Amino acid sequence: MQNLDQIALEAAAAFAATDDPDALEQVKARFLGKNGRITEQLKGMAKLPPEERKSVGATINQAKEAIEAALNARREAIRRLALERRLGEEYLDVTLPGRRESRGGLHPVTRTLERIEALFGSIGFEVADGPEIESDFQNFTALNTPEDHPARSMHDTFYLLDENGQVAEDILLRTHTSPIQVRYMQAHVAKYAHLETMPEIRIIAPGRVYRVDSDATHSPMFHQVEGLWIGENVNFADLKGVVADFLRRFFESDDLQVRFRPSFFPFTEPSAEIDVAFISGPLKGRWLEIAGCGMVHPNVLRHVGIDPEKYIGFAFGMGPDRLTMLRYGVNDLRLFFDGDLRFLRQFI
Repeated sequence: MQNLDQIALEAAAAFAATDDPDALEQVKARFLGKNGRITEQLKGMAKLPPEERKSVGATINQAKEAIEAALNARREAIRRLALERRLGEEYLDVTLPGRRESRGGLHPVTRTLERIEALFGSIGFEVADGPEIESDFQNFTALNTPEDHPARSMHDTFYLLDENGQVAEDILLRTHTSPIQVRYMQAHVAKYAHLETMPEIRIIAPGRVYRVDSDATHSPMFHQVEGLWIGENVNFADLKGVVADFLRRFFESDDLQVRFRPSFFPFTEPSAEIDVAFISGPLKGRWLEIAGCGMVHPNVLRHVGIDPEKYIGFAFGMGPDRLTMLRYGVNDLRLFFDGDLRFLRQFI
């Protein structure tokens, strides 16, 4: 039989010369495999006299254990070397701050809408809602808009197609949130028809609206907030007080200048444009149109079943998008809807 100590030394030397885990397993097979040198020694015991087998077997087992110990030691050494190599290649600076999940936030226009709702809610205005696809009656006729009015033109309004692919001139994307007022007044009248005097209507109607328009200060889709107050003793002084107070609270400026300039809208009479002027900042002293308003036209009240001889009220409409631009100093409306996270993250 071969010198077992010599075999163990050769195995240890072969293991030490190997740096690859797969190659190490191949070297192992040379010594401990099915046809390995130690296995051959064990097979040779069958030729020995019975009295020698016990002592020779013990010697072979000692050599086998020594080889297995050298093999396991080399496996661990190769594992450590691989780890050190990886750590050297994939350097990690543990002093850097940890990576956190991205944090979302409300869109700036949504912030403005919530602010408007909260301010009007504090003085008793309810938030009303309605569909964005409207009928011609709700969007125009009920609001005293003549059939030949420019607002009905295809240049201003998105009309929908019918089942035959033709323009359905009675179905459209709403051009303002006034239809919400119409629907609310109709429902209000029906709800309190049994009463001699119906309760006041005091609502704001925020939402998306659509017009064929697009530039730095206009978008085909934009937002609008309209307000409505109907009662027995509502007057233009109430309108001025409500709107002026809201604008000063919204812009957090008691010195904000507000003026009402005569204008025309088919659904109000008399009507006015609302302008504001700031006393400081880049817009100091410059008048900016903010909203439109007026006393609700008697024809509008008749269309929804309200007696204009008994009830009177005012309405106003403003663009939250423009208010957002002024509040945050943004000069291009399109930035709000381009989806550029670099721009939007500053409002989180």
